[in-house]
Amino acid sequence: MRFSGVPHRTLLSLVAACCALGATASSGSMREWRFNVSLDGKPIGEHRFVLHEFDDKVEVTSEANFRVRFLFIDAYRYEHRAHEMWRGDCLERLDARTDDNGEEIFISGERAGRGFRVTTDGVVAGLELCVQTFAYWNPRILDATRLLNPQTGEYLPVQMRALGRDASGEFQGVQHYRLSGEGGGRPMQIDLWYTDAHEWLALESRTPDGRRLRYSKK
Repeated sequence: MRFSGVPHRTLLSLVAACCALGATASSGSMREWRFNVSLDGKPIGEHRFVLHEFDDKVEVTSEANFRVRFLFIDAYRYEHRAHEMWRGDCLERLDARTDDNGEEIFISGERAGRGFRVTTDGVVAGLELCVQTFAYWNPRILDATRLLNPQTGEYLPVQMRALGRDASGEFQGVQHYRLSGEGGGRPMQIDLWYTDAHEWLALESRTPDGRRLRYSKK
């Protein structure tokens, strides 16, 4: 049973699943980042990202754990594990498992022939050859028109708009972008903040019931 007022699965997956960050690392290097995640300003968990780069490939591992409590009881739990392999700006392989409050979802994908084949709980779909996920670590995402949701398997049309530099607040002078589109039949809007070197600093979105979901870098 779903708990009213917690992040909807589709929105949560778009901001939580399979995203890493940072400028491109040097060959053979490893980078790690941790984000605190809050809902209406209250901590609900963290999201950890590890990026390995070797030769012409990038390997990204993503782990998210969220817990929303109500009257000292766990009202909602979300766990996500994903592994991605990239060559250049194109996804080569994806394996992801999500436990959304007891509902398990398995996604796998790989480049095959002239396209990318994605399997969602046993159902196979064919996509174009060069696919990107919601991988905020790659500055090319700012030019994306379609992105793969690694939790649901949806290949979603998106628009990215530059909002300029923030004039006030925590990220004054930092580049602000807004990603919009539709996922799971619902409108989505995700705000992102980057340094001039395209280092991802924060993310913020609204759940379908209007609550504020935020990622803040530790």
